[in-house]
Amino acid sequence: MSSPSMLRPASEGSLPEEQRGALREARRLQWIWLSILLVTVLAMAAVMGSSQAMRTAWIEDLLSVLPPVAFLLAARLAARPPTVRHPFGLRRSLEIGHLVSGVTLGGAGIFLLVDGVTNLLQEERPPLGALDLFGIPVWEGWLMISVALASCVAPVILGRRKRHLAEVLHDKVLRADADMNRADWMTGLATAAGVLGIGVGLWWADAAAAIVISTSITKDGWANTRDAVQDILDARATTFDNTGPHPVIHQAEQMIAAEEWADDVVVIARDQGHVLHLTARVRCPSTAVPVEAIDEIRRRCREMDWRVHDVDITVTRQAGR
Repeated sequence: MSSPSMLRPASEGSLPEEQRGALREARRLQWIWLSILLVTVLAMAAVMGSSQAMRTAWIEDLLSVLPPVAFLLAARLAARPPTVRHPFGLRRSLEIGHLVSGVTLGGAGIFLLVDGVTNLLQEERPPLGALDLFGIPVWEGWLMISVALASCVAPVILGRRKRHLAEVLHDKVLRADADMNRADWMTGLATAAGVLGIGVGLWWADAAAAIVISTSITKDGWANTRDAVQDILDARATTFDNTGPHPVIHQAEQMIAAEEWADDVVVIARDQGHVLHLTARVRCPSTAVPVEAIDEIRRRCREMDWRVHDVDITVTRQAGR
C-alpha cells in the first residue's frame, strides 16, 4: 500500500516563488480587510438609525467577514500534508470554504431582499432627525452618507489587488472575496443615494436602495454557490474566473498525442483548490510503453503549469474514455 508521504502536499513551500509571495500578500490583505471591516461595522451600527438601506448595508458588511475568514482557514488546512486518514491531503478545504461563503451570502441576500420589498410595499417612511454635535444641529442623514461613502474606499483598493492575487494563485475563494469587495463599494454608493433620497423627500429611495443591495448580495451568493458545487462535484477544471476550461487540459492532450506510441489521448482535470489533478487515458494498441516514457510525460505535464500537481496516466489497448 502506498504511503501518504508519496503524495506531494500542496503546501505553501511546494508552490513556485511567485505564488508563495502572492499567498503571503493575500493573507496580509485579508487581515487588513478584517480590521477595516470591524471599524466599518461599528461605525455603521452607531449611525444607521432607522434607515433600511443602512441596516441592509450593515448586515452586508457583517457578511463580508465570511470570505476572508474562509480563505484564511482554508489556506491553512490546504497546506497540511497527506495522512493515512486523508491520503489526498486537505486541498479541497478551499472549495468547502467557497461553498460555505456562497450559501451564507445567498441565503442572507434572499432574506434581505424579501425584507426590503416588504418595507417598500408597506410604504414605511424612516424618520431621520437631527443630532447635536458640539452644540450644532446636524441632520442625521449626513452622518450616514459620510460613513457609507467612507466605507467605499478600502473595498475599491483591496478588491482590485485581491482579484489580481486570485488570478496568480488560481484561488476561487479569494476571487469570491474580491467580488464581495466590489459589492461592498456598490453598497456604499447605493446606501448614500438612498439616504440622500430621504432627505429630498423621496421616502421610497431608502427601501429601493436596500433592494438593490440585497439583490447584489443574492447574485454573488448564487454565483459562488454554483461554482463551488461544480468544483466539489469534479466538474471540468476551469480558469480562476470560470470563463472556460483550463488551458492545460488541451496542452497536455497535444503533448501526449505527439508521442509516436500514442494512438488516442483523453485528458481530464479536476480542481483541488490551488492545484489540479490530471488524469490521462492513452490508447497504445501495438507497442509496449516503458516506465521511463510515462515518467517523462508526467514530468513534462507538471512543467506545463505550476498548478499541475498530481498526474495519473493509464495506457490501454482499448479505445474510449
